[in-house]
Amino acid sequence: MRWTSMLAIYVLFWAFSVFLVLPWGVRTTHEAGGEHVPGTAESAPHEFNLKRLAIRVTIVATVLWALFVLNYSYGWVEAGAFDFFDPANRTDMNVL
Repeated sequence: MRWTSMLAIYVLFWAFSVFLVLPWGVRTTHEAGGEHVPGTAESAPHEFNLKRLAIRVTIVATVLWALFVLNYSYGWVEAGAFDFFDPANRTDMNVL
């Protein structure tokens, strides 16, 4: 696989991981013991730390991307393993 393809796939994993990591550790103002500010949603986070979010997303995306690259290299799970509609063409999954 070319490095540009690997980079593009990493960016996709990073963007997907944002939605995975975003709800981790979120506390509302009520849960944090603060006073609700009129005009804001009650479910809005009390504090938003972009740096902490970016670090968490980068870690999760890197782990997922590394598993993807290892699977691509070693062929642990192939696309044919998910062919549920045509059992004749289905290949068995390679188990570690």
